[in-house]
Amino acid sequence: MNLLEILREPWPWYVAGPLIGLTVPILLIIGNKSFGISSSLRHICAACIPANISFFKYDWKKESWNLFFVLGIFFGGVIAAYLLSNPNPVEIAPELSQQLAGYGITNHTGLVPVQLFSWESLFTLRGFIMMVVGGFLVGFGTRYAGGCTSGHAIMGLSNLQWPSLVATICFMIGGFVMSLLILPYILSL
Repeated sequence: MNLLEILREPWPWYVAGPLIGLTVPILLIIGNKSFGISSSLRHICAACIPANISFFKYDWKKESWNLFFVLGIFFGGVIAAYLLSNPNPVEIAPELSQQLAGYGITNHTGLVPVQLFSWESLFTLRGFIMMVVGGFLVGFGTRYAGGCTSGHAIMGLSNLQWPSLVATICFMIGGFVMSLLILPYILSL
């Protein structure tokens, strides 16, 4: 198996997890930086919006490294999607496939089902709730919690921060409630 084939295959948790975890000490070593990308939109707005809004009045240039980090994530995603994508359909459990088929979701060829995440789906009630309302709630929750899952669960927990533990527990509870109680209702719309 050559390197390109290795990169195209899904990486096991015991490789990907430690690589993600190693970003925490690396960021701390190179300048006491905090891992997380949810504050990037605030940095972009502070840099681009000349309005006199107190929320955007801070030294965003001090956090510009975070914008390069997000840019790297974007280009990494583009490279992965166009050069390293695995042509095989996403493997999911047969029980989940059968359950999703009950909601009319049968295309598992991409990373996300096109019956849920596409331009055509956006103009349906189900797609609007999934993409627009869901995106707004994720953004609101991120700002309300003072960070996203990566900032709290990866960086905050590794620094033994009590608020990050509370936030991560709430993320998990919210995820269970969403996937078990709310998502089946939305998928049936």
